[in-house]
Amino acid sequence: MRVIAHRAGNDLAHLGRLGAADVVECDVHLRRGRLEVRHTKRIWFLPILWDRWYLVNPFAPPLLLERLLDALPPETTLMIDMKGPTPGLGRAVLRAVEAHGPRRLVVSARVWRHLRPFAGRPGTIVLHSAGSPRQLRRLLQRHPAGSLDGVSVHRRLLDPATVAALRDRAAHVWSWPVDDPAVARQLAEWGVTGVISDAWAPLAEALSAEAPPPAPGP
Repeated sequence: MRVIAHRAGNDLAHLGRLGAADVVECDVHLRRGRLEVRHTKRIWFLPILWDRWYLVNPFAPPLLLERLLDALPPETTLMIDMKGPTPGLGRAVLRAVEAHGPRRLVVSARVWRHLRPFAGRPGTIVLHSAGSPRQLRRLLQRHPAGSLDGVSVHRRLLDPATVAALRDRAAHVWSWPVDDPAVARQLAEWGVTGVISDAWAPLAEALSAEAPPPAPGP
């Protein structure tokens, strides 16, 4: 099972302490032609950035995807979660990534049209994301067996039968938020192949410690 460092790419300070995370995740918005790396949301035209229970200084310079790509070691797999309905987001992200040379990449979005530019890109996992029961129903209804590269589905929407249906459609089935090793183990038993975690370092350590030793050679 892969462990994905949730939001670790949203702050360059996290990059030096990634531990055993397999993938670094970041959130990208397209605003005024710039690819801003942030999880915070903007309140319409107002200069206010917020995320659930806190506000963020809207006048601080945003982290741009180009700067994150410059700072991230080329061997690190980057997961880009594309946020919002802004037209052209997927194409803009692809151009930015290609400008920095070959890189293993994971892209996800709830607005699935953002994913189209990445179809067939070498070294890329494309995840159709679902965070609500309605989105999950659409995902299962619209995509037949074997038609998807991967999916990313909120943990509360999963059970063994749902994971089996998703695995029938996609090789990669990831879920979030998963911080508890017991929950990760249960998801793995159901067939989930990756977990997106805020506690990526202790989770990866716990799962690694529980993994069976490799079989002896001949």
